[in-house]
Amino acid sequence: MNGRADFGEPNAEVPRPIPHIGADYIPTEEERRVFAECSDESFWFRSVPLAATSMLITQGLISKGILSSHPKYGSIPKLIFACIMGYFAGKLSYVKTCQEKFKNLENSPLGEALRSGQTRRSSPTGYYSQKPKYDSNVSGHSSFVTSPEADNIEREVLPRYEPIPFSASMNESTPTGITDHIAQVKVNKYGDTWDE
Repeated sequence: MNGRADFGEPNAEVPRPIPHIGADYIPTEEERRVFAECSDESFWFRSVPLAATSMLITQGLISKGILSSHPKYGSIPKLIFACIMGYFAGKLSYVKTCQEKFKNLENSPLGEALRSGQTRRSSPTGYYSQKPKYDSNVSGHSSFVTSPEADNIEREVLPRYEPIPFSASMNESTPTGITDHIAQVKVNKYGDTWDE
């Protein structure tokens, strides 16, 4: 032994640092290509079909009289609103697919950040998870051990709540289980409490 302890496994991978992706991040050429591809595909395959469908449904509802048309502008305001909602719904529905495309890029800092974010969420014991700073095992500390006297004080001071039975029909003839008796707790200047 040379005096140093080797805690690492001999064949363990050294984790790469998580790249910092901020407002000043400049995407690579491959990432720009994927951005353009995501934008085109989300527009043509999600936004346009959803906008057209929502406009057709809205026009059908207006025709049947379920939705009313505007006295001056007719159905145009509702159709524009349906189109805008369909457009954004299409864009939002493509986000997961676009993220998967970035995760599949090999030499992409953005893809690495997305993969490491998924690793952090899915495996808390992975490379990127953080260990708690303080041990949560407090049973051995004497300052946190409660005495029987403290338990008795807690039972006396804290109010006791009883569940109220639920009544399906709430009318005046049905009992609700609520009583008019409310226990009065008095406290003197020394902090002593008692029931009346």
